[in-house]
Amino acid sequence: MNKCKKCGSKSNVKAGFVKGEQRYRCKDCGCQFVPTRRRGKDEGTKLLAVWLYIHGLSFRTIAKLFKVNVRSVFVWVKAFAMKNYIKPQPQSEAVIVELDEMWHYLRSKKDKSGFGRLIVVIPVNLSTGSVEGGTMIRLPSSTIG
Repeated sequence: MNKCKKCGSKSNVKAGFVKGEQRYRCKDCGCQFVPTRRRGKDEGTKLLAVWLYIHGLSFRTIAKLFKVNVRSVFVWVKAFAMKNYIKPQPQSEAVIVELDEMWHYLRSKKDKSGFGRLIVVIPVNLSTGSVEGGTMIRLPSSTIG
């Protein structure tokens, strides 16, 4: 006898057909299920999609190849990464820079130094995002716009 997919009970009765396949209803929880229906892709297909992503194909291209949603490919890659890789810890403290226009307005500063200027920070180590010892470039106002 078939087991219920929701509660695992073996007490169920036939409850009609869905797309030519026998449907069952669980006597304990009332869940209706089709035991022969498979949902999702097999592990081999998911691993192939992850392999293709690692070798440079985009999520959209992989989704078109396997005829699935782009979000599905993203979930497969993310699950693989969470299972097989450890997130690296930053080597030093992170630096957060925030330029807020309201701060300048509320403080009523006479000179607007830094306001409206583009600042580019080139990190030393791209894998950790460390900007310690990095290069900071202030672009002149005339280049903006």
